[in-house]
Amino acid sequence: MKTHDRGILSSYDLKKPSTKIFYFLMIIVVLVMVCTMLYPMFVIFFNGLKLNTEVNSFPPTFLPSEVHFENYQKAWGYIKLPLFARNTLFIFAGNMVMTVLVVGFASFSLSRMNVPYKKVIQYFFLLTLFIPPTTYIIPNFVNLRDLGLMNSFWALWLPAGANAFFLLLLKSFFDGINMEMFESGRIDGASEPRLFFQIAFPLSVPIFATLAIFVFSSAWNDWYWPSLILSSDDKYPLATAIYKYVINVRRLDLNLRFAILSMITFPPVIVFLIFQKYIVRGLHLGGVKG
Repeated sequence: MKTHDRGILSSYDLKKPSTKIFYFLMIIVVLVMVCTMLYPMFVIFFNGLKLNTEVNSFPPTFLPSEVHFENYQKAWGYIKLPLFARNTLFIFAGNMVMTVLVVGFASFSLSRMNVPYKKVIQYFFLLTLFIPPTTYIIPNFVNLRDLGLMNSFWALWLPAGANAFFLLLLKSFFDGINMEMFESGRIDGASEPRLFFQIAFPLSVPIFATLAIFVFSSAWNDWYWPSLILSSDDKYPLATAIYKYVINVRRLDLNLRFAILSMITFPPVIVFLIFQKYIVRGLHLGGVKG
C-alpha cells in the first residue's frame, strides 16, 4: 500500500474558499516583495545602458530608449575593477580561514571539550553582542597600529577571528552533533584537531556555508573599516574603491556610475545562489545509525 506524506493542510482544506483567498493574498504579498527587491537592481542595470542625457532626464524612464552596451566597456576601464575584486576575494579567503580555524576551534572547544568555566566564557561572548560596534573601532585601530599591521590584509583578517556571533552560532550547531561520534573517535586515539576536521567540520558544512555567505557579504560591502586601515590603491577592496573613485567623484557621468554599480551588484547574488543549497541541509547527513 502506498503512503503519502501529509502536509499541514489536507486537500479538503485547500478547497475551502477562505483557504484559497488566504493563499491568493499570500502570493500577492510574495510577488510584491520580489518586485521591491528586484526593481532597484533593474534600475541600476537599465540606467547603465542609457545615454547620460537620458539618465538625467525628467520624468525618469525605466527602460532605455537606446541600448548602449559600450557604457559597460567604458566603465570596466574607468577603474581597475579586476584588481579591487581580487583584493576583495583575498580578504574574503583570509576571513573565511580565520572563521574556520579560530572561531571553529573556539566553538568546538566550548561545545565538545572539558573547558573550565565554559558557561562563564559563553556568557562573556554573549554579552559582547550588546556592545555597539562603533565603540571598539578606535581600540581596534590603536591595537593594529601598535602591532605594525596598518595597510596590510592582516588588519582585516585578525578581527574576523573574534566574531562572537559566529562563535555562538557554531557552538549551538556543534551541540546538536551526537556525542557518541566524538567519544568513539577518542577511543580510537584521534586527537581533538582530528575530531574537528574529520567529524565536526564535514557535518557542519551547512552552517559553514551560511557563514561563508555572511563573510563574503561583509567583505564585499564593507568600505569604512578598510578605508581607515588601508592607504594604498593596490590593497583597496572593491567597496572602498567604489566609494573613493565612483561615489565621491563629481565629473563622472551617471550612466557610467550605474554601469559600474551594476557590475558589482550581481556577484553577491550569484554567491548566494551557489551556497544556498547547503543551508537547508541538516545534521541528519551524519547521524549515528543504531
